[in-house]
Amino acid sequence: MSGQGDKRTWRVGVAGLGTVGAGLLNFLSEQPDFAPAGGRAVVTGVSARSKSRQRPVDISNLPWFDDAAQLAASPDNDIFVELIGGSDGPAKVAVETALKAGKPVVTANKALIAEHGAELAALAEAQGVPLLFEAAVMGGTPAVKMLREAMVGDDVKSLAGILNGTCNYILTEMEASGRPFADVLADAQRLGYAEADPTMDVGGFDAAHKISILAALAFGCAPNYAAAEIEGIDQIDILDIRMAKDLGYRIKLVASADRSPDGVLVRVHPSLAPLNHPLAQAGGALNALFIEGTRIGRIFIQGPGAGSGPTAAAVAADIADVMTAATRPVFQGPAKSLAPFTPVDPRKSVSRAYMRFLVRDEPGVIAAVSETLAEAGVSIESFLQKPVEDAGGVPIVLTTHAVAESVLISAIDKIAGLPAVIDRPRLLRIARI
Repeated sequence: MSGQGDKRTWRVGVAGLGTVGAGLLNFLSEQPDFAPAGGRAVVTGVSARSKSRQRPVDISNLPWFDDAAQLAASPDNDIFVELIGGSDGPAKVAVETALKAGKPVVTANKALIAEHGAELAALAEAQGVPLLFEAAVMGGTPAVKMLREAMVGDDVKSLAGILNGTCNYILTEMEASGRPFADVLADAQRLGYAEADPTMDVGGFDAAHKISILAALAFGCAPNYAAAEIEGIDQIDILDIRMAKDLGYRIKLVASADRSPDGVLVRVHPSLAPLNHPLAQAGGALNALFIEGTRIGRIFIQGPGAGSGPTAAAVAADIADVMTAATRPVFQGPAKSLAPFTPVDPRKSVSRAYMRFLVRDEPGVIAAVSETLAEAGVSIESFLQKPVEDAGGVPIVLTTHAVAESVLISAIDKIAGLPAVIDRPRLLRIARI
């Protein structure tokens, strides 16, 4: 850190020059004096996989490091910003190197924090330096600060929201266009909303990383990504989108975390939200989150979950916190006192459900399905039978009253064995929001 008087200049090393990294460099070059304490932030070194790659930012006058860890260790920067991505490999090595050197670290890497957050927090606190990750969840929408700072006076009971813009865009477009998942995904890839390998997004893993981080902040524990129950949207059929809408619902990929005396249940699932609910109305690439506290009640935040500008703004906000000497534990308490949350058996969770059966058009089918559900202890709330062209059978759709998930799974197993049922029944949860 160099400078004179109150006008300090903070030297920033940036590893990772993709969309967010380029956005951050542009921001800092245009507004180096953005921090409220009056300091300046200037980029004094960069690193990425390719120096020659075309970028929307000029790096020709910046010191280049082939190795992100060398940049992290360089004495010519005071703050290390990691925007490489990935839970291990160069990102983890570089962050550990910076922390061991006693440097504050700002990262947008949700996989790194979700899978190694506790050990990195312990390292940061042992060195007495910040480890900040606002941009790791919901991009420029301040979900992390909300839980780490604004909610410390409350006991958070639950979280539920849309945390992946790619999946939200795909589901929104499937409903609007009537096209199947594969077609809309291909468009999303051409437009840059989805990666060439979209597995992290459409498989639900990206949202699981994010909700694991939020759960740790909300419930005062270490992240426990390995305990998350994850289901993506790659099996969502346009038929289910249409039938759900006829019943008054919209399918969204909902990430949730609920605390009970037994522990914490963290889940990512395609779920049904009522059409008039704020989560159902968050379309396109938007992110949205409900936080429910014992004292404050319910808080709802919504905003862009990705993109150069919003995510770079979140990274800049963390840099400003370093520059203004804002200090807090990395999570809600000292790292040495944190333990991973105790996972709850998801089969014990109770919720309402959407069930869709594709059956042959023959007498007695509806009666057989209804009887099987009744015998299993599943109570039907609403029922819809609607001929659909090219469906390959007659779809029967129903919603249930609240019931344990183990009961639902058992009922589906039995119904799948009925002679008139063409393929395995489809189960979607109705979001508890």
